[in-house]
Amino acid sequence: MRIASTATAFPPHYYTQEEVVAMLNQYWEKGREYMPLLDRIHSHTGVDGRYFARPLLDYIGLDTFGKTNNVWMETAIEIGEKAIDCVLKQAGVERDRVGAIFFVSVTGVCSPSIDARLVNKMGLNKHIKRNPIFGLGCVAGAAGLARAADYVRAYPDQVAILLSVELCSLTFQRDDVTVANLISAGLFGDGAAAVLVAGENTRLEGPRVVASQSFFYPETLNVMGWDVSEKGFNIVLSAGVPKVVSENLGVNVDSFLAEQGLMRADIGTWIMHTGGPKVLEATAEALALDRDQLKGSWEALRRVGNLSSASVLVVLDDVMKHNRPATGTRSVLAAMGPGFCAEMLLLHW
Repeated sequence: MRIASTATAFPPHYYTQEEVVAMLNQYWEKGREYMPLLDRIHSHTGVDGRYFARPLLDYIGLDTFGKTNNVWMETAIEIGEKAIDCVLKQAGVERDRVGAIFFVSVTGVCSPSIDARLVNKMGLNKHIKRNPIFGLGCVAGAAGLARAADYVRAYPDQVAILLSVELCSLTFQRDDVTVANLISAGLFGDGAAAVLVAGENTRLEGPRVVASQSFFYPETLNVMGWDVSEKGFNIVLSAGVPKVVSENLGVNVDSFLAEQGLMRADIGTWIMHTGGPKVLEATAEALALDRDQLKGSWEALRRVGNLSSASVLVVLDDVMKHNRPATGTRSVLAAMGPGFCAEMLLLHW
């Protein structure tokens, strides 16, 4: 199984943190006294700016779940099509050749799902196997990539697409002044990423997916996720996330690598979910890495914020296009998310 190509796509609206804070000062329905705290939180997220599904002032009118979800559907189709079109063109693969599509998102819902709408809009293979996945959150980029690799392992003559679309800005709650929501409003952004995964018999080139593994941590359901109500998605974000990362990630990576006869020293590149500053610091601590070894994750966080499931794929895209390791290098790609859980893959370049 090989990663033949990667692509990203974003809405056309990009704003600095300062512009976002100014908008939220108008957006929040109550708790204006929290604005100094919001400003302080935004300045410590490691984010310079983010893409948004709509112009900032439009969010004032998005006052129901139905309105925000309609924008999610429209924007997801728009940037999802761009990401898929780009990833296929890069690999020279025709649309009707795709055997399966895995669609991951945690920021909106619809049925038929976004992948079905894109099959119609783009004229994809009418026999395509659709796999919409909701609820995995930040871990879904890595998990979806692993599931796509599992598919082409079973069907080595085929190619599969993983598409992640996350429009986190549409989940901000205007009457929630909890620290979790203030952090969410300062950290998360909007975007999409696509990966084309090819079976061994397709003759497409790219880093090989050698192995993958999932880890589930019992009794951690309240660490991260959504409380869903008539208002939409309310963020659940425990202050204990970095602690869970620091206590588990190193042990998990070591056991995963040991099954392949490897150690951390055998890994030349680390492709990690961006999280936030505290999560990246906990990741470095757990794996005994210096900041430069996670440079790609820090840079993605700075440029576009945390894109939930798309984040680790944005880091992967940068590695594929701008920081491609030397032939023979091994990489670990990993993310953690609601459950609480982790997913990791071993790549060989």
